Amino acid sequence: MRWNEASGSTDPGTPVLFGTKGLVRSVQTPEFSGITFHEVLAKSALNRVPQSSSMPFSWTVNPYRGCSHACVYCFARNTHRYLDLDSGTDFDRQVVVKINIADVLAAELARPSWARDHVALGTNTDPYQRAEGRYSLMPGIITALAEQSTPMSILTKGTLLRRDLPLLARVAEDAPVEISTSIAVHDDALQQSLEPGTPTTKARLATVRAAAELGFDVTVFMMPIMPKLTDSRDHLESALRAIRDAGAARVVYGALHLRPGAREWFFEWLEHNRPELLPRYRRMYAGSSYASKEYRRWLSERINPLIDRYDLRGRSDDDYPATSRMRGRPESSRNRQTVGVPAAPTQQLTAPSQQALF
Repeated sequence: MRWNEASGSTDPGTPVLFGTKGLVRSVQTPEFSGITFHEVLAKSALNRVPQSSSMPFSWTVNPYRGCSHACVYCFARNTHRYLDLDSGTDFDRQVVVKINIADVLAAELARPSWARDHVALGTNTDPYQRAEGRYSLMPGIITALAEQSTPMSILTKGTLLRRDLPLLARVAEDAPVEISTSIAVHDDALQQSLEPGTPTTKARLATVRAAAELGFDVTVFMMPIMPKLTDSRDHLESALRAIRDAGAARVVYGALHLRPGAREWFFEWLEHNRPELLPRYRRMYAGSSYASKEYRRWLSERINPLIDRYDLRGRSDDDYPATSRMRGRPESSRNRQTVGVPAAPTQQLTAPSQQALF
């Protein structure tokens, strides 16, 4: 049974997350049609990143599990299976909300052992997805980190970030803050098909501009770049031009990778929307979650000169960009946060034809 906030009654048609520790209630509301929020009490907020990881941060905080942005390629989809939910529709519509996460985080950061390591937000599911408009967890999280002078980074597709930009600008006076936004698709119809729950590309570029005007060096993730969908020269160049004009400081990019869970969901999307590409994708990703080395080399040759042309100091990465571990402090005059990763050199290779690669 599920409590339906709109009617004030239980709805027998949709099961709750039986067995989930800390579950308080499951909520459906008219403002979020088709989405169920499972409110839970978290026992911990900080997640340690394994030492063996290549990630450029030591800790993460994820206020939500599942994501209404519904990006068909999202690498985090498979994590919903740990909740006995599927990695497709359930990931998009069954969102776990850690309603006490700010208080738990504040208690963890207050421990004498806390070393003020870099904490990353938005590494699994988006902290500024639509649920944040209802629950407003991020201001408490940001404040808890700031009170302990903890460096932080935020990665989001969500334009709700703009609500917290004044708070982040104040925090940046005393502790490093990195802001990154993901803008991978610069074709409106394709973007709404691949990322149906996200703000438009135009709205995200406006968010980049708003953050840049407050003095942040904003990084834009052109990730994932999808073979035969978003890797044409025209698409890449128009995207980089728009990102530059929005005031971004830097671009990182990476070719699509398809982990279990995401792979099946993305292939289903291809079958319904671009069936002529499905055989090629099956071949490219038959033996690995990653695009072939040949394709990635081809992509590097295509995009790096364009990144150089627009002075966006980009580098490629297959999963998550190797940003700095918060080197440097804000410029006192503008509270500017600089990522500080040198541009990858353009590879001097002869690019084979795309048809041969894919």
